[in-house]
Amino acid sequence: MEKRAFIAVGLSIAVFYLFSMMFGPDNQKVQPSVPQSTSPMVSGSTDKSQQIATPVNSVAATGQELPSTAPQKDVNVETDLYTAVFSTRGASLKSITLKNYREENSPAAKKVVLGNDADPNVFSFSTRATGFNLPDSTLFMPDADGLKIEKSGSRQLAFNYISGQGYTVRKIYTFSSGSYGIKLETQVYNNSAAPLVGSIQHVMTYPAEPKVKDNRFDTAGAYLFSDNSLQSNKIKDVSSASKRYDKTIFWSGFADKYFLNAILAEKNSIASVELKKNNSGFFESVVSAPQFTVNPGQSATATHRLFVGPKDIDILKEQGNSLEQSLDLGWFTVIAKPLLYSLKYFYGYVGNYGVAIIIITIILKVLFFPLTHKSYKSMKGMQKIQPEMTKLREKYKDDKDTMNKAVMELYREHKVNPMGGCLPMVVQIPVFFALYKSLMFSIELRHAPFFLWVTDLADKDPYYVTPVIMGVTMFIQQKMTPSNMDPMQQKMMLALPVVFTFMFLSFPSGLVLYWLVNNVLTIGQQMYINKLVKD
Repeated sequence: MEKRAFIAVGLSIAVFYLFSMMFGPDNQKVQPSVPQSTSPMVSGSTDKSQQIATPVNSVAATGQELPSTAPQKDVNVETDLYTAVFSTRGASLKSITLKNYREENSPAAKKVVLGNDADPNVFSFSTRATGFNLPDSTLFMPDADGLKIEKSGSRQLAFNYISGQGYTVRKIYTFSSGSYGIKLETQVYNNSAAPLVGSIQHVMTYPAEPKVKDNRFDTAGAYLFSDNSLQSNKIKDVSSASKRYDKTIFWSGFADKYFLNAILAEKNSIASVELKKNNSGFFESVVSAPQFTVNPGQSATATHRLFVGPKDIDILKEQGNSLEQSLDLGWFTVIAKPLLYSLKYFYGYVGNYGVAIIIITIILKVLFFPLTHKSYKSMKGMQKIQPEMTKLREKYKDDKDTMNKAVMELYREHKVNPMGGCLPMVVQIPVFFALYKSLMFSIELRHAPFFLWVTDLADKDPYYVTPVIMGVTMFIQQKMTPSNMDPMQQKMMLALPVVFTFMFLSFPSGLVLYWLVNNVLTIGQQMYINKLVKD
């Protein structure tokens, strides 16, 4: 759909306008946290962190070594925003149900569940280690059978594992009401007589192909913010060889068009990320903390933050670590994000995203009025001198140099710039594309009603009313546009509204609404300019 959308927008601006004009018209960062230090952790990047110098105490002793035949157990955690199911296998997240989002636009529809389509052998945020034996299938012992976080509250859930090799691992999840962020502390205690050297790894998996065919998964894949830029990969990018990132990693995760599962660094606690296709055929992301050395009787802690929730730009920004970069709005992000903020701002006043789109369209039209006024004035001037240009081309058809000089002199005499109708519209192209991306990928429009039959601005008009009206307004606009084309060219241009109508039938109604309102405003603008610019 996105490719067809770009074709539509590109044709509408580059062909409909340019062609007709040219020829006529927490906020914390990254890092293992630690009270005291015994020896520095050596990370895969240039950053160093320290380990906790804490004696093994009763906290570590709360864990139990589970027999290999022990069954895994689920632990439920409920907050005001979600219900999460954790597994004792890998002390991992099995699934999370978002209370404020549904799969379909119906009060009876199932709520959105994230993480349940991961590799059944490796749940989200399963923990493994390098340097010592801790497979991601390790069974942990929870310290509670379940949690419920009250309003304005915060609680912890701990999983413990005591190995037979002289070390203990403790994973502590901290949940807060009103937030999709989860703090994760992974503590390693050395109960042996020798130093323990290694690194903690958290693993996330994602299906190679989504189980449900839905445009929500059009952009699904692995995303991470490394070396001050967003990196994205599809399963095909790692099917033959893995990819590794190790430069200033702020976060890493999997995302589709509207939702994101990610692990965020705390004070440089992500040393590297490896993306690959695992043996089960799933997309796998292995997030490694910096390497540590834990002396006997001491411990080390790697601290991260998790995010499993909607790609709402305000919610993402609250998490810090440039997580809002996961909302990829294309080449014109610098314009698209302010437009998205504006959309949310006006929604706060009018309570309807459709009305907010109309307001933004009107504001943009007013801002660009001086440019479009100049553009149409230039086109009208070109149209007036067209008969004289035809005579000159016929008179000097065998002498192109003389003909060009005569045409340029004609331009100067009538104070007409042949590019005057083109350049003002070119300036607007980035804004058009930015607004397109803002509307196309905004979760705010998902299941957002406008009026009457338009109950989801992120979905197509079920009765195709708005696309048809849009096509009619486009036809009227085309007829009103000054043109000096030959009859064949004019017929070709008049066919564009028909083509665009069919292309817009399956577009999100929010995009169609913007285009429709823009056309109506352009028609009014052309009527006004035609009165000002007399023949």
